Amino acid sequence: MGELLDYVSAYNLMKKYGINSIESKYVKSADEAIKFSKGRPIVLKGITKKAIHKTKSGLLELDLLTSDQIKGAFLRLSKKAQKFKPYKILAQPMTKQGIEIIMGGKVDSQFGKMILLGLGGIYVETFKDFALRVCPITRYDAKKMLEQLKSKKVIAPDQKSEKMIEEVLLKISKLLVENNIQELDLNPLILHDGTYDAVDIRILK
Repeated sequence: MGELLDYVSAYNLMKKYGINSIESKYVKSADEAIKFSKGRPIVLKGITKKAIHKTKSGLLELDLLTSDQIKGAFLRLSKKAQKFKPYKILAQPMTKQGIEIIMGGKVDSQFGKMILLGLGGIYVETFKDFALRVCPITRYDAKKMLEQLKSKKVIAPDQKSEKMIEEVLLKISKLLVENNIQELDLNPLILHDGTYDAVDIRILK
């Protein structure tokens, strides 16, 4: 079993490779979280190695706008996270709604580093609609991965969105090749308004 990379370190690695991900900051108090919000709706997440699925573990509080909402959510999270010690609380701006996809990678014992693209969020398990390739990939490979998906027209309805997804795949391939990573999971990566944001990052080194 590898070591889970600290979330903020994972966020900084995404930034280094030009992969859009939601601004993320650890907060040690409700007041810090309120200060981080700057009047915009935020999300609070309990980050712990002992709970992979934040929603199932009750470690996710969404759409927090007022000071009272943020304080209440911070207290609830702190209480629930006690059984998952050690833990940290992460604040992020609430992202726009859009189409959820998954991108990631892993080390296969036979083929080496592989890259994955698929329909994300809750649908990744339900529909099993994904494509895999061996790294490093070319633009042709990225295009073929997208074409392989049954959900291609939902994920990439036009040429601009196709090109954007191909670009992100190429960046992730480069990141996987250049770093000692056993697993990379960006789920969900949300497509919205002609751009995208990686909302959740999990990297196992």
